[in-house]
Formats: sequence, structure tokens, C-alpha cells
Amino acid sequence: MQDTRALALSFEVAGPPPIRTDGLSIFTAGHRQAVRVRALLTAACAAAQAQGWTALTGPVALAVVLRCPPGRRTADAANLIGGIATVLQDKKRISAIGPSHLGVLVDVALYGDERQLRRISYQEEPAPAMSYLVRVAELPAAV
Repeated sequence: MQDTRALALSFEVAGPPPIRTDGLSIFTAGHRQAVRVRALLTAACAAAQAQGWTALTGPVALAVVLRCPPGRRTADAANLIGGIATVLQDKKRISAIGPSHLGVLVDVALYGDERQLRRISYQEEPAPAMSYLVRVAELPAAV
């Protein structure tokens, strides 16, 4: 039987991405990144459902294209990528934090754990309003 699952998933999110900023989990209820986390999870969920995506279990590539007005980036690239990568992983392992406030979005996972990331790319493009494009892809297993 042929494997028909999608090997890459791309989607765009309006507004700024969630950023990893401090010791407090980005998934904590009332976190200052909560609106951004929900926006990313909502967009990822819609794209995953449209393509029949199942969370990747092997090596993963993550690409982020930030579109924003010149000089308006909200954080450094490492914290932007870190926030996105954290949000898109499986949240079952963080149940102690109590992410149940996310409702059904707690189940949105494009890969199991951000430790699966083997290739990361980041790019910025000028735009009149902030948004970002995310692409998650399966990589061949390491030799």
C-alpha cells in the first residue's frame, strides 16, 4: 500500500509570531504570548486538516519567513523561531503546565518534539503589515 500522507505543510499567519522570552512556559494560561500562540495553532490546525497531516516522527525541517514593515520586527530571529517551534510540537508532555485552556488546539502538533528539528531557515521580507509563513517538512532519516 502506498504512503499518501503529506511530506510538507505550509501556511501563513497574520500578525506577529509567538516569541520565547522568559522562563514561564508559553503555554501557561494568561501568558502574554497567548493570542499569538492561538493564532499560530489555529492556522496550523486548518492547514493540517486540509491536507490530512499527521505529526512527523522523524527528522524535520522548519522554515519561517517573517513579513513585516522595515524596522518593526518584535524580537530576534532565535526567539521568533524558538516560539514557533515550541508551539508546533506535541503538547502532551507539558500537561503539568495545564494547557487545557487551549481547548481543542492543545492537540495541534506538526511533529512530536522540537528536538526533531534538523534544518531551520529564517528569512525576512518587507511588507506593509506583519505576518509570517511557516513550512514544516519531513527530512530523510539520517544515514
